[in-house]
Amino acid sequence: MSGASPITQDQVTWFAQTFQQLVGNIEKAVLGKEHVTRLALTCLLSEGHMLLEDYPGTGKTQLARALSATVQGSHSRIQFTPDLLPSDVTGVTIYEPSKQAFEFHPGPIFATIVLADEINRASPKTQSALLEVMEEGRVTIDGTAHSVGQPFMVLATQNPIEQAGTYRLPEAQLDRFLMKASVGYPDHEATIAVLADAKTRDRAGRLQPLIASSVIVDMARLADEVHVDPAILGYVSRIAEESRRHPSLKLGLSVRGCLAYVRCAKTWAASQGRTYVIPDDIKVLAEPVLSHRLLLSAEAQFAGTSVDQVIDQILGQITPPSERASA
Repeated sequence: MSGASPITQDQVTWFAQTFQQLVGNIEKAVLGKEHVTRLALTCLLSEGHMLLEDYPGTGKTQLARALSATVQGSHSRIQFTPDLLPSDVTGVTIYEPSKQAFEFHPGPIFATIVLADEINRASPKTQSALLEVMEEGRVTIDGTAHSVGQPFMVLATQNPIEQAGTYRLPEAQLDRFLMKASVGYPDHEATIAVLADAKTRDRAGRLQPLIASSVIVDMARLADEVHVDPAILGYVSRIAEESRRHPSLKLGLSVRGCLAYVRCAKTWAASQGRTYVIPDDIKVLAEPVLSHRLLLSAEAQFAGTSVDQVIDQILGQITPPSERASA
């Protein structure tokens, strides 16, 4: 299954090689986690944001910091707490007597990669301060819009087991994240490697920048040129339609979710050295792109059904395209 595309094979080969170098650099800090590392990079190159949800001590923050250290640019970390104010995130306008004028002092959101640690510990008011900037890449303070620049990525973490003193992210906020993933515990060999290097307190701190932020922008533009056949678009549309009428779901895939799905698939295809998207790209990205966008019904939750099970059912009900649609 292939197709003519504005992106050349030489360009996509360079893209895939650069992508693999970035993965290799990050894996020096996060051992044995190639898949979630590839997902995080796909998210960055698709100009999206990522939510990492996992148990304490699995390496969520380490992955975020390793990604930040690999890309040359500004990086910031915001530790979300119940008393964090929106202005602590976005910045504030302060009157400067010497200049007799108000001056904007940007907050930590003005960075290339922003680590929003334990995002569900902040109040809904502070969480909503991220809505505009995640969607539009700018912050409006006192009627003036301030752009955060490109590239820009929010990498948020949350802990699924400690619910005391936390505020669950609303669906509108979750939909702003391109992907949701978990790092998971390392396998036996990776655990031994980590323990053998126990003297190193900060593995991510040893990483050197591998790529300029401007190259990330160029790679994102290249990924946009990857060909998506109408048959693949039809496949994504059928997945969305099936999710909206699935008996276990009360909220299916939105149009914004479909757009996110296609954007991620283009980047994933380029990272594999292809100028076109295949059905397997759609399948492998289903869980990280869909799991936080689909909402289980109360009956399904009571019955112990998981979102991942529903995604598997939906994919099992739809036959993937086996040939190109006529253009």
